[in-house]
Amino acid sequence: MKKLALLLGFTVVMVACQSHEYYDKLETELASGQRYDSLFLDINFGMSQKDFYAHCWELNKQGIITHGDKNMTVKYELPNQLKAEAQMNFYPDFYKGKIHKMPVIFSYKAWAPWNTSLSADSLLLDVVDLYKKWYDDDFIKVSDEGERTAYIMIKGNRRISIYKKNPSDVEAMYTDLFVEESLKKKEG
Repeated sequence: MKKLALLLGFTVVMVACQSHEYYDKLETELASGQRYDSLFLDINFGMSQKDFYAHCWELNKQGIITHGDKNMTVKYELPNQLKAEAQMNFYPDFYKGKIHKMPVIFSYKAWAPWNTSLSADSLLLDVVDLYKKWYDDDFIKVSDEGERTAYIMIKGNRRISIYKKNPSDVEAMYTDLFVEESLKKKEG
């Protein structure tokens, strides 16, 4: 399942790369050398695995977060932030013991196949609006030849890609572009 999500994310990013607007923004932001490490809930790129666990433990003790799906993610409830009760589940990817990617899955709590007003299509637009408020920035909308659409925000080293994962969920993928560039150089 995780591989499918990563493949979808990679496909979305590759389609985005075909967009001149995306490519120009990517080049400009990487060239700026600026770091934007803040993600959410005081979690940051570069945070060590140990610090992430300690931080989440404190947030859990305060009742802000809890364990997520199958105890494999962290769950954060989003009361009064979207048009219906929603939650986000997340767990970072670590490189050399530090956060460099953060996949986040959003879902409406009352979603059901017959409840089309709470489908991922609606959720996608709500999450994009939420992120515009959180980060005070705008997105580049990118579509492929099919019906897939992604919204991408780039600021310095931080790229956020938001796209529909399945009929009920939306995924936001945070990527530290400086780490990603470094990994590409090592592979190539």
